[in-house]
Amino acid sequence: MRHTILGAGGSIGNALAYELLKTKEDVRLVSRSNYSIPGAESFKADLTSYEETLKSVKNSDIVYLCVGLPYDAKVWADLWPKVMQNSVNACKSAKAKLIFFDNVYMYGKVVGKMTESTTFNPCSRKGETRAKTVMLLENEINIKNINAIIARSADLYGPYATKTSVPFILVIDKLMYGKRAQWMLDINKIHSLTYTIDAANGMVLLSNDDSCYNQTWHLPTSNPPLDGESFIRLVAEELGVQPNYSVLKRWMLKMAGIFDKTISESYEMLYQSEFDYFFDSTKFNNYFNYNPKPYSAGIYETIEFLKRK
Repeated sequence: MRHTILGAGGSIGNALAYELLKTKEDVRLVSRSNYSIPGAESFKADLTSYEETLKSVKNSDIVYLCVGLPYDAKVWADLWPKVMQNSVNACKSAKAKLIFFDNVYMYGKVVGKMTESTTFNPCSRKGETRAKTVMLLENEINIKNINAIIARSADLYGPYATKTSVPFILVIDKLMYGKRAQWMLDINKIHSLTYTIDAANGMVLLSNDDSCYNQTWHLPTSNPPLDGESFIRLVAEELGVQPNYSVLKRWMLKMAGIFDKTISESYEMLYQSEFDYFFDSTKFNNYFNYNPKPYSAGIYETIEFLKRK
């Protein structure tokens, strides 16, 4: 089968591509930059154009929508519905199955565990856009226009997750270079993190099981979640350094956002650090008898990966 990854070059796109290539699958990488990996076909396309999206999925069997748009609420509101509609229409035309790699923004503030049945209750502009985008796909699924899977993940850490991974930026990278780690708002709140390789393996397993289509699945994620201090201590222990850290307060981030667009755009998502963030993947784990990577092992493998790079 031909597996086409829309949005190649990002953390999950790379993790998925390498997992597929390990099993000698036919992989096509689609990106605006013509991103390439040895052993995979590269295809340059702008997914906001239906014509280019249609060309990019031609002769595909399974298409993975793993796009990462600029972290800007206005850009998201403008482009995410276009990218989803183009991807859906192109897959319908090519008779390809679609797997959408999704996040949890549409859930908003959740008391207790996030599961596949958690009600959408977005409390941010980005969350509202993600809810509209995924509902567009759900509507196509419900009227049987497409065979698709919504594969949802918590925040990512692990191999290939660097530029957009908060655990990497605030903890792993800083401790690796002798700096003090940072955490946002409350070091004692638990926060689930999905290991990139588990997420990639999860999508591969889902893609190969016809009975998994037309459903939402939480990708395998280790539980129970760690609090911030425990995560920092595990990273420091693996690196052989002291677990020194500071906590970023809301006012600090507000001030920093004046000078940094990404921090400014992150401000509306701070509720995810103020409250416990518990992402539950029991449905997936039980169905596939899958054991997600424990945090200690995931941190070890992440640091080994970074050292090799």
